[in-house]
Amino acid sequence: MDGTPAPTVTPTDAFRTILNRLAVGETLNEADAEQAFGLIMDGGIPDMLIAAFLMALRVRGEQRAELLGAVRAVRSRMRRVAPVPAGTIDVCGTGGDGLGTLNISTAVAFVLAALGVPVAKHGNKALSSRSGATDVLGALGVALSDDPAVIATRLNESGLVFMAAPSHHPAMRFAAPARSALGMRTLFNLIGPLCNPADVTRQLVGVFDPAWLRPVVETLQLLGSECAWAVHGTCGVGQGVDELTLAGPTAIVALQDGVLYDFVLEPGDAGLPPAPISAIAGGGPAENAAALEELLAGARGAYRDTVLLNAAAALHVAGRGNILKEGEVQPASLRALVAEAARVLDDGSALAVLKSARAGMPPVRDEFIQG
Repeated sequence: MDGTPAPTVTPTDAFRTILNRLAVGETLNEADAEQAFGLIMDGGIPDMLIAAFLMALRVRGEQRAELLGAVRAVRSRMRRVAPVPAGTIDVCGTGGDGLGTLNISTAVAFVLAALGVPVAKHGNKALSSRSGATDVLGALGVALSDDPAVIATRLNESGLVFMAAPSHHPAMRFAAPARSALGMRTLFNLIGPLCNPADVTRQLVGVFDPAWLRPVVETLQLLGSECAWAVHGTCGVGQGVDELTLAGPTAIVALQDGVLYDFVLEPGDAGLPPAPISAIAGGGPAENAAALEELLAGARGAYRDTVLLNAAAALHVAGRGNILKEGEVQPASLRALVAEAARVLDDGSALAVLKSARAGMPPVRDEFIQG
């Protein structure tokens, strides 16, 4: 040996090696993906390479192993919220469907909290839409804490917290410029909802592409989830939404009692009238916030009905009802949960949760009696 030191492999060199493999069509295994996303989130990788990496994955088609590795990388670096109440749930869409609808899952969070279901809602500003969860909460006057200890206290006292992704995933800031410049959905849209800082084991996840329904739920199962639904609504020919919808059938993959079920839910199953996706078209944060507050004050229409449908599904995921028997939807049970959700919109309980959230005080929660 001549004693010449081996050349130093920089993080950028290591990342380029992985990127070159993607360029020739290779698929990354879980460990490779965890390394690649870890390199991104440890900083120092040029934005251009990050954008190239994300687009290479998208053009070739992202795989479940790549999603799982990415999620493990993000979870290992997030600022966790603990302890949390038993049975805490998250309701979150991936975004990336490009439809710009009103904020559904944020509204559902207020309904669930009014029914006594602890909610740790994870969200972000808009990256590929006009108004993300934290955008609309800001317009509503709901202040978000960035202190995990404060958030845990609020969750245990009030049963509802909203967690801004940047506060809990500071390492994701290194990918933000590339994501924003691309302006389209990437694997990060899937990663975010699977990395709840409160480590919830019950989740209702809206997915932008039905091809990801099963991989998302399988990933959550491998990471210890107890009950999870991944949903994708059909709202036109070749068009879908990352929520349960009134515009057509919703495809669902559910994890329940360790078993995965594939099924379809129709608006009529819930006793709700169909409505085109245009009926819940949203705008900027101020416009969406006004619509959400009107909804909580009892306004009727397609927005309310869409929230009721999603809230009923979330109540099932939270263990507060059973609308699925051996993989088959039970319409009577589903309609009972829709009625429970409607009650707290009509009696002012959900609006009271919003007012308490604005004041930073615990809301007065309804005692939910499981039927």
